[in-house]
Amino acid sequence: MQTGPRNLITDVAGLRVGNAEDHAIKTGTTVLVADAPFRASVDVMGGSPGSRETELLAPDKLVEDIDALVLSGGSAFGLDAASGVTDGLRKLGRGYRVEHATVPIVPGAIIFDLLNGGDKDWDDNPYRAMGLQALAAAQVDFTLGTAGAGTGAMTANLKGGLGSASLVIPGGFTVGALVVANPTGSVTMGDSRHFWAAPFEVDGEFGGLGPLADPMAFAQTARTKRDWVNPMANTTIAIVATDADLDKAQLKRLAVAAQDGIARAASPAHTPVDGDLIFSVSTRAKRVSPQVVDVLRLGHAAAVCLSRAMARAIYLATPAPNDPVPTWRETWGGQDVG
Repeated sequence: MQTGPRNLITDVAGLRVGNAEDHAIKTGTTVLVADAPFRASVDVMGGSPGSRETELLAPDKLVEDIDALVLSGGSAFGLDAASGVTDGLRKLGRGYRVEHATVPIVPGAIIFDLLNGGDKDWDDNPYRAMGLQALAAAQVDFTLGTAGAGTGAMTANLKGGLGSASLVIPGGFTVGALVVANPTGSVTMGDSRHFWAAPFEVDGEFGGLGPLADPMAFAQTARTKRDWVNPMANTTIAIVATDADLDKAQLKRLAVAAQDGIARAASPAHTPVDGDLIFSVSTRAKRVSPQVVDVLRLGHAAAVCLSRAMARAIYLATPAPNDPVPTWRETWGGQDVG
């Protein structure tokens, strides 16, 4: 497998990502925006999602293009980050035109990160300002790990984070993923340092450890946050993107296929207390063949990118005061590979 030059979702030409975070609150926001409006869809497999303007992404809905996507911490409070992005885009003249009115279309999704040791005693909702800040910071290179919407994320036993990965597949299409990894499940196999996503790793991007050798250890892999922290503080939200010209129905299938990436990277996944949600994006730069094989390959690549992005999020997380759980590097980073 070959990654794009950055191994980020921004290897899909025209896309940019911006992060904003508050380390005292232990939360943040991440924005995906493009040089021009882009086509998108969504799929939800978790039992506890939190989202904004996702219904309009269905194939039968009127609006074809959107202006940005927002991933945020903060549970219901974090949905206000999209309002800040909407404000910023309007000032830039971006949005859906209705006669003389301009309405930016900004769907979003949130994770629950309100019980992670940060100071949540704010007087005014901070997420609108964070959304505007993240939009202003959008560029092709951005920070992973404890950054943006991944700042306050946790897994079952380790600190979560923001991850990204990309692939270039036959036909010359680029596929990328951006994820906020905050699942109730674990991203490592049992009590080991080995990632569930290990079979899909490219060039040692999350340690090069390979999968766990002892198959008996798999009996201990179904732990959740109930064992360590709080069983309700969950959700993995993500964006998968491609330069292939997919319509909204094909993008829906891309998002569905990408859900396998969550299931390959976290155990368990898609639970009643997760809000697992994936947006899918097309910049429409490259025509796909009428044969189904291109769409099939794109879906597989999206799932592979997403599983790798989740592992990278945890691998690159950094510690902060009052964290309820340690980072992967604190727990395992000092050991030799093997």
